[in-house]
Amino acid sequence: MTIARDARVTAAAPYTGGCLCRAIRYVAHGEPSLTGLCFCADCRKASGSGFIPFMGFPADRVAFTGATLRHEATSWRGTPAVRNSCPTCGGLVFGGIAGVDVSHTIYAGSLDDATRFVPRIAIFTRDRPEWALLPDGVTAFATMPG
Repeated sequence: MTIARDARVTAAAPYTGGCLCRAIRYVAHGEPSLTGLCFCADCRKASGSGFIPFMGFPADRVAFTGATLRHEATSWRGTPAVRNSCPTCGGLVFGGIAGVDVSHTIYAGSLDDATRFVPRIAIFTRDRPEWALLPDGVTAFATMPG
């Protein structure tokens, strides 16, 4: 009986996370609208890795606390790409401007429980380093879908 109750709570549990020093925190309710891996040069540079694992959520389903260091660059489409990191520890946490944008990108490496992240797509695979492997079942796009 306890196992079934725990399973229901886990399925409905919000996604939580934040930066390394816990100065920035977030809670995201519901399931992400999008999950994937981005291999673009900007994401690789921002993360210091071969890609950024990301999750998309409508802004009204995510709450952030803590001050961020905001960095804005021009995206592939020529629109602003905003990344938020912690001014104390430098941890990259989310994309978008809280209170302004209609959706946010949560960087899956900031999740408290990384096992909840399941990538469904991979974008900018044209820029993917050969050593960065794609998981089975992920739909790949050379640049952005659509």
